[in-house]
Amino acid sequence: MPSLTRAEATARRASITVESYQVDLDLTGDAERFRSAVTIRFRANPGAETFVDVKPRRLLRARLNDRDLDPPALLSDERLPLTGLAASNTLTVEAEMAYSNTGEGLHRFVDPADGETYLYAMSFLDDAPRIFAAFDQPDLKAPVTLAVTAPPEWTVAANGQLADRPTPGRWEFAPTAPLATYFVTLVAGPWHVLRSEHDGIPLGLYCRRSLAAHLDADADEIFTVTRQCLDRFHQLFAERYPFGKYDQAFVPEFNAGAMENPGLVTLRDDYVFRSAVTDTQRELRATTIAHEMAHMWFGDLVTMRWWDDLWLNESFAEYLGTRVTAEATRFDRAWTTFASRRKAWGYTADQRPSTHPVAPQEVADAAQALLNFDGISYAKGASVLRQLVAWLGDDAFLAGLNAHFAAHRFDNATLADLLAGLGAASGRDLTGWAERWLRRAQVNTLRIETAVDGDGRWTEVAVVQTAPPSHPVLRPHRIGVTHLTADAPARRFEVDLDPDADGGRTPVPELVGQPATGLLLPNAGDLTFAKIRLDPASSDAVPMLLPGLDDPLARALLWGEALDAVTDGERPAAALVGLIAAALPAETEVTIIEDVLLLTRRLVDRYLDPLARDAALLRVSAACAALLAAAPAGGSRQLAAARGLIAATTDTALLADWLAGKQVPSGLSVDTDLRWAVLRRLVVLGAAGAAEIDAEAAADRSATGAEQAAACRAALPDPDAKRAAWEIVTSSTELSNRLVEATAEGFWQPEQAELTAGYVERYFTDMPAAARLRTAWVADSVTIAAFPRYAVAQPTRELAAALLARDDLTPGLRRWVTDLDDDLRRALVARTAVAAAAA
Repeated sequence: MPSLTRAEATARRASITVESYQVDLDLTGDAERFRSAVTIRFRANPGAETFVDVKPRRLLRARLNDRDLDPPALLSDERLPLTGLAASNTLTVEAEMAYSNTGEGLHRFVDPADGETYLYAMSFLDDAPRIFAAFDQPDLKAPVTLAVTAPPEWTVAANGQLADRPTPGRWEFAPTAPLATYFVTLVAGPWHVLRSEHDGIPLGLYCRRSLAAHLDADADEIFTVTRQCLDRFHQLFAERYPFGKYDQAFVPEFNAGAMENPGLVTLRDDYVFRSAVTDTQRELRATTIAHEMAHMWFGDLVTMRWWDDLWLNESFAEYLGTRVTAEATRFDRAWTTFASRRKAWGYTADQRPSTHPVAPQEVADAAQALLNFDGISYAKGASVLRQLVAWLGDDAFLAGLNAHFAAHRFDNATLADLLAGLGAASGRDLTGWAERWLRRAQVNTLRIETAVDGDGRWTEVAVVQTAPPSHPVLRPHRIGVTHLTADAPARRFEVDLDPDADGGRTPVPELVGQPATGLLLPNAGDLTFAKIRLDPASSDAVPMLLPGLDDPLARALLWGEALDAVTDGERPAAALVGLIAAALPAETEVTIIEDVLLLTRRLVDRYLDPLARDAALLRVSAACAALLAAAPAGGSRQLAAARGLIAATTDTALLADWLAGKQVPSGLSVDTDLRWAVLRRLVVLGAAGAAEIDAEAAADRSATGAEQAAACRAALPDPDAKRAAWEIVTSSTELSNRLVEATAEGFWQPEQAELTAGYVERYFTDMPAAARLRTAWVADSVTIAAFPRYAVAQPTRELAAALLARDDLTPGLRRWVTDLDDDLRRALVARTAVAAAAA
């Protein structure tokens, strides 16, 4: 099927106006398909022609006004042509639709824990026509009235309020406010439901029955975060939450973190924690709740006209989700997590070959739009908004947003519309700002440069902004520069960087004449989106000062600088490992511990040859052991340290003892999820096999257990296991999205390079067909997870180049192989530099 183009969407929007959808679904059939009937009322230019999108298993009937259409003859590329339109039209389409196992359309899941069946609808981007015929584009919004026939013992919920239950097994919902079709959802099955209310808004939580006890245990926290976020958004915005009830359904095998369906947000049910978790994981759940709630205004109330303004949805939800979490909930350090985790994602995406502006001028079609759901549209966009607030002031920013909501309520808007509202509220022309920040790609670097006299005092301190040669644009920044020492309070200076002044060089005169001690931290407070680099003296001071710094955000920025310098090949990975040995055992912020260990492991596994890698992991595991010994029993810091130790250690005796319940540190629970982590590491190291995996899976008959077992089986250092796993990755359509992805994630292990060497070439041979076998979302996930990321060698890059020279690749495969090959390039550069230094 061709992806809907912007030109087609513009033409269709010019010719029709949708007035309403009436959707009737029958879910009482077999396990393969369901019945769908929709009546669409719309206005049109008399005599015009257009098409409706529909992706059926079998099209049964279509009637336009007073005439029957011939669906089998007319349906082409999942589009039904409509000709001879009147001023007022009624279209009825009946079809058999297929359930999916890919997290798209109407997803059907059978819970391995108890055999119960659950359904949920994911209409995002272009999947509404998998459920009902629709004019499927963001700017044809209309009220939706849904009716569902399902087994009478089930629970059914949807965007709208339940209006009536005329007979057992029949649910009829009230019409919604005008919605874009990609927001239409429902859940159906024997769901466990909890209900509450806040400020006149009915609240609900849904999960599978097998997770009921775990949701019950956390319901107070989830409801509390929801109430706190609602209150804060009502303080920020003049428009109250506009969609009646606020349900949140935790659904299985979800591709995204969550989806902002008005009235019924769907979230991945990994957020229903069944084992001990760190506070970082609880904070992530809170920021996800706040993120989706922000969408109720940015995306749902006011919807982008086309996908080139995706940032109007995701950048604002990312910014406001983090801000509201930090301001309204107990997770008041959400900005530290944002600096440590989310911005690392943004910086990586913005330096890859596929980088794009936050607000691109042109997104040709919906398929291209899917590729822009990345660290740029989310993390970079949110960072840019935080910088805009620092520049405009919060009052002007919020006044502009409220004017935007009032002007475009239940309608669509563009970048120009938003800039007009913000400009009117602030009295500033944002055209130049938007051109530099929103229309241009890539990231700038802010470096501290100093000069010191014979008395050890600074004679010059400046922030120097540079841009990559491929994207030579400097930007305005309002930042902080902080002077940090071991024996005095931190001193912060506000600095405005003028991109047009003196080649990007901005002096900090307040520091001239001061003793040149400690370190100077640019972008203190993390108010802008820019990589930072320290001056040499500051860099030398980091190992001594970092463990004693009180400010967790400052520590996150310094760790981020160290990680990024290694990623860019400016410092060796060994320097980062040395910093971990010196400073990580003293780290108290759990999100920093987790992110530093995760990102370091990725670098060590790829930037160091096997011998150096083994030595580095010994130091990392020793740091984790020291952190574990010092951490309070039963807390998040202890759990983070234990996970880090499991991932890095080669001490199979220790791991086997933990799995057997022996020598476990006091307060640490080797519960279901930690057992799987230990077992996978033992499997990778060849100290556990198929029998142990089968036994663990038998003890954990859950969906998560099945995914963990799939990853472990793929990680077995056995030729037959690798062969079976590769068949699943490249050929299976029977297994669900999550099981295929788990298999791909387990396949490549740096300890198994010799065993998997033959599959490096097979990736580039097999992946084109595998990508075409699956839907775009799942294909992209498998493309990334199955990439031979540890085969850091020039022949791997040559295979990638040969693949990219083909003209038959899907857009997702081309984009991701291009980016992942660039990661290999960086790793090769780093290894070459280490080898040269050793020589």
